[in-house]
Amino acid sequence: MDRIDRRILQALEADGRISNTQLAERVGLSASACLRRVQALEKSGVILGYRAVLDRRALGGAITVFVAVGLSDHSRKSAAAFEKAIATAPQVRECHNVTGAFEYLLRIEAGDLAAYKDFHANVLGTLPGVNSITSHICLASPRDERA
Repeated sequence: MDRIDRRILQALEADGRISNTQLAERVGLSASACLRRVQALEKSGVILGYRAVLDRRALGGAITVFVAVGLSDHSRKSAAAFEKAIATAPQVRECHNVTGAFEYLLRIEAGDLAAYKDFHANVLGTLPGVNSITSHICLASPRDERA
């Protein structure tokens, strides 16, 4: 990967809908050379896909909660069971296996505090192997580069 590939990635990360012609102009390539590079980046797995950035508040996701989840046992079986169970919960927007004092960090989106409480009590709190749940309600996200 060279400087031009990095500029292509930077431009696509900022605007995944940019036309190939505009992208080529921005990085100083011909349209055909730029398209070949983008296709190579896609084929090699550097570019995993493209997506729309949605306004979660407009879709009913009024609050974001970061949740630290500790498991009672640290086996692969326990981790796999947790990951499988959490994968079906629509409130869970992200699930990260992390190091430190707990095993998982979740990003939850809920319509309001009552909806989060329901998820906490009736979904997360009922999963076998969950030993601890620590919730952090997000007040604001002054920098958020998720797409």
